[in-house]
Amino acid sequence: MKLSDSPVAAKSDDPEVIDTTFDRDIRDILSGMGLTEEVLLSAAMELYVPHPGIETKEKAEAVFRQELDVALSDPNLCILVYAGTLLEQAGKSGKLPNLSRDSYERDLTFLVCDEVLGMSIATYIAGHKGMFEYVRFDKLKPGIIKELGPFMDDVIAGLIGGVSSSMYTRAVV
Repeated sequence: MKLSDSPVAAKSDDPEVIDTTFDRDIRDILSGMGLTEEVLLSAAMELYVPHPGIETKEKAEAVFRQELDVALSDPNLCILVYAGTLLEQAGKSGKLPNLSRDSYERDLTFLVCDEVLGMSIATYIAGHKGMFEYVRFDKLKPGIIKELGPFMDDVIAGLIGGVSSSMYTRAVV
């Protein structure tokens, strides 16, 4: 199942009223790291390819923004992204368990949990199609992605890849 297929039906144990207020928004956290919507959009558009339903870059930008809004309205996705921010901070300060600061900074090939997090984010947003876009963004590292640390490059590649995949998929639906 992917985010875009999520049923709206309530679970039997859900409360009748859900508190939708919160003190922290993932957009604010990302913005504080220099990862604004504009920066994410810019990186996404570096790999834009015309597609039925989104034949122009202007249309792609508008649809990408809509899909990003959908994705970042899901608390589960926001918590996955937030986990990446915390892991990045812990890595920079040398506080990741069983991993030296040097190994973290060198992003050694045995460190795959960052890739797993990025793949999970992309797959959560767009299913298996999101995985293909994640790989494309992770490999080519457009825009801000190439400047990010070992965890955040994969988190943001997963976010942009998943949102891009949704953008392309829903454009033809």
